[in-house]
Amino acid sequence: MIFAIRLVQLIDYDDLRPLIDPHDPEPKARQVFARLVGADSWAIIGAYRDDRAVGYVAAQDYGPHLRHGDFHRIVRMHDLIVTESQRGRGAGTQLLNAAIEWARGRARYVEWPAHETRAAPFYTKLGYTGLACPQPDYPTFTVDLHPEQQ
Repeated sequence: MIFAIRLVQLIDYDDLRPLIDPHDPEPKARQVFARLVGADSWAIIGAYRDDRAVGYVAAQDYGPHLRHGDFHRIVRMHDLIVTESQRGRGAGTQLLNAAIEWARGRARYVEWPAHETRAAPFYTKLGYTGLACPQPDYPTFTVDLHPEQQ
């Protein structure tokens, strides 16, 4: 299934709010959303079906490394959320690919943690390998966008 994949805009907040973890109550959650949607260092990309949000991915460009400049620059994927009713239909794959494409040209690596039973199997199915990290229930996945530079 093909979903409309695009950068999220401020007007999308109410549609996306049910997908965003409600740690921050209103109006703070709306303020954080507005700040991140407007930031050049963030990409919040939505998946839409019939003009309704069914998922999103949020990625942050951490900027140049102090000693290595852009050679080790990292984009961190913070969230990849798809509504349960749309899982298994390709929205997650399209969102992941959109985040990786956004990172290409601005960073060397894209990395993200994923819960070992709830999320990691999805990434493993796509061919990615999670590595152990200090938080054992969350393996870290990394994509090298420029492997020829090793």
